[in-house]
Amino acid sequence: MTRTVLIVEDNPGIGELVSMQVTDLGMRAILVSRGDDGLKRFRQGGIDLVILDLMLPGMDGLAVCREIRSCPGYVPVLMLTAKSSELDRVLGLEMGADDYLTKPFNVAELAARIKALFRRVDAMAAQSNAPDEPDELVAGQLRIDPARHRAFIDDREVELTAREFDLLWHFARHRGRVFSRAQLLDAVWGYNHEGYEHTVNTHINRLRNKIETDPADPRYIQTVWGVGYRFMD
Repeated sequence: MTRTVLIVEDNPGIGELVSMQVTDLGMRAILVSRGDDGLKRFRQGGIDLVILDLMLPGMDGLAVCREIRSCPGYVPVLMLTAKSSELDRVLGLEMGADDYLTKPFNVAELAARIKALFRRVDAMAAQSNAPDEPDELVAGQLRIDPARHRAFIDDREVELTAREFDLLWHFARHRGRVFSRAQLLDAVWGYNHEGYEHTVNTHINRLRNKIETDPADPRYIQTVWGVGYRFMD
């Protein structure tokens, strides 16, 4: 079945470039130039991936992403933006974006990100159908429900983005094993590009702030200096 990618981009040149790249990957591209129009089209259904600009007329990309995440079901979101500050990037991730690409970007890099997001979607589907997948995992006060993509501390739900949950679940399924940043990029993000290790650091810091009683002295996600990270054994 052909996958459909919704592209919400107000720059005609960039929009056409992304559309051509999506088409070259054998997917159907739908291009709209306004945030509110993009959200309206998304709600009509049949979208497998959203490529979303940050600065848009009608409704900005952060608001669109927030509304997409409030809809039932899971559709990955890749944000495109001319802004490169850490604050802008983290805001996009907080709103539920799965990945972040700063303009100007290389089309090969864009293709790699799109393929990685779909590999992740396929892996999630296979994982949910795996007969040996546990119904939930409990570690201390932390309880993780993989089927519903939810996590709880002392029965209080922790609000996690899709990527934060994937990172936590990957750690929890391999308790005690040490992962380097490059290994985590490959396993959770689906790609391993030199220079993107800071993405892992950012997600781990945000995850610790949500699940740890004292993020400066973490119990669950521990740092192994000079190597990487591991989940409590």
